[in-house]
Amino acid sequence: MALKDTDRKPLDMEALRELPDDELRTELVRLKEAGFRLRFRAATEDITGENPMRFRTMRRNIARIETVLRERTRG
Repeated sequence: MALKDTDRKPLDMEALRELPDDELRTELVRLKEAGFRLRFRAATEDITGENPMRFRTMRRNIARIETVLRERTRG
């Protein structure tokens, strides 16, 4: 499954559970970097033309991926 637009659309937990750990970790790093860049842009310039729900969607997708990874480590 290709994880595209994960910073804009909510992820499905069942689909995340099917992905291997390395792909989840890669996507987690990508989402955290995208979140940092978006927060930086919001602080330095006007981004009113963008969807304000993007912040929330990104945070929740990061939490979903971290939850799946944590479930796997705990057994």
